[in-house]
Amino acid sequence: MRNLCWIRRDLRLHDHFALSQALKSGPTLVTFIFDEEILSKLKNKSDKRITFIYDSLIEIENELQKKGSSLLVRYGSPMEEIPKICEEFKITKIFFNRDYEPYAKKRDEAVTKKLKTLGIEAENFKDGVFFEKQEILTGSGSLYKVFTPYKNKWLEKFDSLEKFIPDYSCNLKNLYPYTNKKNILATNWYDIIGFKETSAPLHGGTKSALKLLEKFGTHIQKYKAERDFPAIQGTSNLSVHIRFGTISLRDMLRQGFSEKNEGSSTWISELVWRDFYQMILDTHPYIEKESFKREYDQIKWLGKDDHFKAWCEGQTGFPIVDAAMRCLNETGMMHNRLRMIVASFLCKILLVEWRKGERYFAEKLLDFDLAANNGGWQWSSSSGCDAQPYFRIFNPYTQSEKFDENGEFIKKWVPELAAASKKEIHRPSGLLFSQYPQPIVSYEANRVKCLEMYSIIKKA
Repeated sequence: MRNLCWIRRDLRLHDHFALSQALKSGPTLVTFIFDEEILSKLKNKSDKRITFIYDSLIEIENELQKKGSSLLVRYGSPMEEIPKICEEFKITKIFFNRDYEPYAKKRDEAVTKKLKTLGIEAENFKDGVFFEKQEILTGSGSLYKVFTPYKNKWLEKFDSLEKFIPDYSCNLKNLYPYTNKKNILATNWYDIIGFKETSAPLHGGTKSALKLLEKFGTHIQKYKAERDFPAIQGTSNLSVHIRFGTISLRDMLRQGFSEKNEGSSTWISELVWRDFYQMILDTHPYIEKESFKREYDQIKWLGKDDHFKAWCEGQTGFPIVDAAMRCLNETGMMHNRLRMIVASFLCKILLVEWRKGERYFAEKLLDFDLAANNGGWQWSSSSGCDAQPYFRIFNPYTQSEKFDENGEFIKKWVPELAAASKKEIHRPSGLLFSQYPQPIVSYEANRVKCLEMYSIIKKA
């Protein structure tokens, strides 16, 4: 037996279901493919996500070399590269963890079918979520479309398992002895894949992820109270690590269930939200391009291209929105409360279609995840499952006053307003702030237009 473990969005060597099973059944080689299909869609060749992935692969390579092995890295189409690797190394079985995005599912199915013609078995595992697909169902056996009852059933099922969280430990002694002269340390893969190394606000790798989790554990009890305020460190900062799997979901669940307080309960709820959105995408793949509530695709969006451009550049004249967008553009990061504010603002104040915002986030966010990003945008635009009602429209001024009361976050990212008082910072006006743009629309007037725009749904 000689096994291959194909890592993708699970860039770690611990608590890894597919890797643990591969190592148990025989000598295992670990591979990572820079997928040209995915990379070709990234316009920015200095994309910070590539550096994060690269950092994570370097850490993996260092760990593998300590055990007398190496990470096999390739660039191209997995449908071609995986079978080549299997034939080259006489692989008898391949192991990988499931991915629920439409492209990934088609890719994995195609790879599996091709391997079958070569007499090579492929086995996949549930690793990135705790419950998937049909595991959480209503009493009538249907899928949940509303989060709260889904969460209640999720917790009920978790309790029925006696709150057991498996740890898929990986015995690295069973790695296949392999020396790779073109490993991620010895070869400049940036040149091969056509990208440039750049600075990223967070360092990739499991060591970094576990440090963040440990730090978060010291103040998790404050999570519910502090998570909505972007000027303070009230969140875990783990979203990028979650996206690329440098840390396991089970690591985070163990942290959450280790305490009983409002903060840890809220943290668990957020992790369940992730399972929920992954399940929705997996079982309703059409939402990648269409609204979950298809009737919302009838909306005639009234927004202007120049208003969308101003939103992208953080030049709308609404301080909290502009600060959030400038932070995103520079760092690739955005606080969750700010995501809700800017998404609601784009769709319901600027009246721009949610798909444009979704695509912009997909291009900029370090932690971009199709299920979560799509779910968030459809929630904000009221077109998704369990979305906010169409008549709920965030007021950017009151949101700013409530969640950045002293303007600390705004002043950090909108230096034109550095001299603004606590009262002025949220709605600046006059010659003192002449360098800062005036609001490109009237919130009050466009709120009315929004309700009219959405009225087609009410009539349907």
